[in-house]
Amino acid sequence: MESDYVIVGAGSAGCAVAYRLAEAGKSVLVIEHGGTDAGPFIQMPAALSYPMNMKRYDWGFMSEPEPHLGGRKLVCPRGKVVGGSSSINGMVYVRGHAMDYDHWAESGADGWAYVDVLPYFKRMEAWDGNGHGGDPAWRGKDGPLHVTRGPRRNPLFKAFVEAGRQAGYEVTDDYNGRKQEGFGPMEQTVHKGQRWSAANAYMKPALKLDNCELVRGLVERVEMTDGRATGVVLAGGKVVKARVEVILAASSINSPKILMLSGIGPGKHLAEHGIEVIADRPGVGANLQDHLEMYIQYASKQPITLYKYWNMISKAVIGAQWLFTGTGLGASNQFESAAFIRSRAGVPYPDIQYHFLPMAVRYDGQAAAEGHGFQAHVGPMRSTSRGAVTLRSADPAEDPVIRFNYMSTEQDWDEFRTCIRLTREIFAQEAFAPFVKHEIQPGDAHQSDDELNEAIREHAESAYHPCGTCRMGRADDPMSVVDPEGRVIGVDALRVVDSSVFPRITNGNLNGPSIMTGEKMADHILGRSLPRSNDVPWVHPDWQTAQR
Repeated sequence: MESDYVIVGAGSAGCAVAYRLAEAGKSVLVIEHGGTDAGPFIQMPAALSYPMNMKRYDWGFMSEPEPHLGGRKLVCPRGKVVGGSSSINGMVYVRGHAMDYDHWAESGADGWAYVDVLPYFKRMEAWDGNGHGGDPAWRGKDGPLHVTRGPRRNPLFKAFVEAGRQAGYEVTDDYNGRKQEGFGPMEQTVHKGQRWSAANAYMKPALKLDNCELVRGLVERVEMTDGRATGVVLAGGKVVKARVEVILAASSINSPKILMLSGIGPGKHLAEHGIEVIADRPGVGANLQDHLEMYIQYASKQPITLYKYWNMISKAVIGAQWLFTGTGLGASNQFESAAFIRSRAGVPYPDIQYHFLPMAVRYDGQAAAEGHGFQAHVGPMRSTSRGAVTLRSADPAEDPVIRFNYMSTEQDWDEFRTCIRLTREIFAQEAFAPFVKHEIQPGDAHQSDDELNEAIREHAESAYHPCGTCRMGRADDPMSVVDPEGRVIGVDALRVVDSSVFPRITNGNLNGPSIMTGEKMADHILGRSLPRSNDVPWVHPDWQTAQR
């Protein structure tokens, strides 16, 4: 059990790194604790609420009781399966805004500005606007990751975009192109009606090469010899040797956990658990961030929502059509319209995201009692709250302690109330007049700041975008965990390449940025890089003085 590179985790970033290293002729061994991604629940886009709630595919993490959300414990699903969270996520594809990456570079992640990362987004994409417009010059054509758009047949998808326009917002043909800001079509990692996870895009092609192998196992810690990573220790004591490097891509929850179990992390915390300190890095596990969102739900006047399929017979018919033809409602995640807007004047780029869904339903598959309805998922994109992942004990079998510390700043509450009020204004536009019956959640009774705070406390949910726990930055910054090439500061031959390294959360869903990070880190490992881009993204000309 030995290879040049040992990659821990066959998730979004790990699969990308494995493919690029194997393609370059390196011998690669990928260790994944989860099992196969075969089976209709994972591969059928519309069935997305199933794998996310199945112990077989999910680590089943929970947050600690969140003090600012009434002591609720929130679920934190992470994929325990080949493909990682890209095999159980909502398949929404968002690159993030150019200014997100410029902020990374400014905060110490040199070489990760938008001009640096855009070429990697292009390299990884096989983009198809599906005849619905888009920004082809800004997109990739022949990468491994297929990105498409849903058919948008339901009239509610068009109503949402039109309502945004009527409310005075921008419209955009491609939020992943030159202009993110505005209302428009949403993109998904779906190909020919199938979930296009990192497993399908990267891992399966990598495994066809002679020099890449996938091994099942739970990694307990990195084996260190004289300050150098030489391999990993699996549950049961088996050691897998790395001739060149150990690469962690185990998620923003498990990567810091493995580092701490290996003696890399906050010295005092490690000593409390009887772990010998190899590198005292206080940033390991710190800087935990996520997106919170709320489902603003409305009852529908017309029976045109997906609720009419919310019965066993219809689900069976949709499933059968998808199974035999790869088409129909089963072939889309049903998130087909989106928006990115700014919360107020003076905010230079969008800090609010919308997912629109032509049904009132929760992620756990529970439909609203009202029957026919629709909803917008909304939440602030750049929360100022920070949490941490810490060890519960020195036992690798135990889940870590996850404290998001959601809504711990006044700014977060202010931004969230703004989100709800702006959403209500959008649904009050003429475009929704034929469809809106009444508001289900939070409901008309919630108007004042206090009433909205109460609704947020009770109903805000994680968007499942944890990141930031092994922050990338300058080597002389004590809170940095890895340098801009992903190398863990203070030890040799060890890297982290997943969403843990994000200095700050990007706006939108994190799967695209996680895969891009794997793509770019693979080039750092191989000592090469793509030329920087000259493309200049659109920024609202009146951002300093106008909210829309």
